[in-house]
Amino acid sequence: MEMKAVVSCVGFLLLFVWLSPSKALYFHIGETEKKCFIEEIPDETMVIGKYRTQLWDKQTGSFLPSTPGLGMHVEIKDPDSKILLSRQYGSDGRFTFTSHTPGEHQICLHSNSTKMPLFAGGKLRVHLDIQVGEHTNNYPEIAAKDKLTELQLRARQLLDQVEQIQKEQNYQRYREERFRMTSESTNQRVLWWSIAQTIILIITGIWQMRHLKSFFEAKKLV
Repeated sequence: MEMKAVVSCVGFLLLFVWLSPSKALYFHIGETEKKCFIEEIPDETMVIGKYRTQLWDKQTGSFLPSTPGLGMHVEIKDPDSKILLSRQYGSDGRFTFTSHTPGEHQICLHSNSTKMPLFAGGKLRVHLDIQVGEHTNNYPEIAAKDKLTELQLRARQLLDQVEQIQKEQNYQRYREERFRMTSESTNQRVLWWSIAQTIILIITGIWQMRHLKSFFEAKKLV
């Protein structure tokens, strides 16, 4: 009886996580404007981005679905500024990439406005949804393909979440190690700078004493 209750609670939790809406945003860009976003991603993690565009219509005073001729160029860079993806898409698109280096990844989008006279001088609204890790999995499709039962599917979701948590923990340890190395390097530089300042002060003091001694000897005060 207790086992069934535990399975039911785990199933309810997974179902809640599964049905929870993903975080999305929208932004406005001008004719030649470029928007970039920073996403912290662990290594060996799949990322899926989906977007759709709306073009400002002066007659109706609102944003309307963009025409097929209007597209977006997507560029992805890893923490080492290496380009992972650079491709031209349509007015609505979906891009996918896998991180190989943990850290801050740069996601940039801009329109092909120079090819679209209708957009000249206008404003474009872009709806962007970025999914990372296990959120990229389409579990209904996986269940249908592998013929999984409801319990098997929930176990699969739990395993995927545990794997993603492990990646996040590894990434946090990586960040902590980098921060520690940076702190140690900074402390070492501060130490050497303090030593250099002390040496300079000692040399300056010795020079001033010798100079004053020569001055007094020249004035026959000593």
